[in-house]
Amino acid sequence: MDAIASDQPAPAGGSAAAAGVVIAAALLEKAAQLSLRHWDGAAAVRERAHALRLHSEDLIEADVDAYLRFVEAVRSARGMDGESRERIIGPAREQAVDVPMAVVRAAAEVAVLAKQVVTHGNPNLRSDAMVAGVLAAAGARAATITMSANLSDDPKDRRLTEARRLAEESGG
Repeated sequence: MDAIASDQPAPAGGSAAAAGVVIAAALLEKAAQLSLRHWDGAAAVRERAHALRLHSEDLIEADVDAYLRFVEAVRSARGMDGESRERIIGPAREQAVDVPMAVVRAAAEVAVLAKQVVTHGNPNLRSDAMVAGVLAAAGARAATITMSANLSDDPKDRRLTEARRLAEESGG
């Protein structure tokens, strides 16, 4: 959290979105763990929530790396035009879009799983599962905003369309 609050350009919004998904997945993992005696599907949800938490933790740092590579590519391409510029910036831009897209996908899955725990899990953990879903939806929406900023040249990119759809479906 200190790094996000720092005066450095990264980590920033994309990493914060991934961190929100980490928290959502951890809370979902807890709700599923404490639902094992209440629902046969709880173990599978717990395992998937755990995997999504670990994956989202990795995405925090991946977002930092992608953003810094993109900034460096833009600096390196300063003064270039057309194809030469795109050859340098293009791959870095792709990564700066692919990482938040992975955050959106993880968040959307956490949101779907949270709804299952709300419906089938331990009634005493229903509010925790609901909070996990809300946090996941916020993470999906936040990562979509990051993607949109990184795709300023092409707002109709299919990945952005998918991210918006997933964020909407997750409640974000």
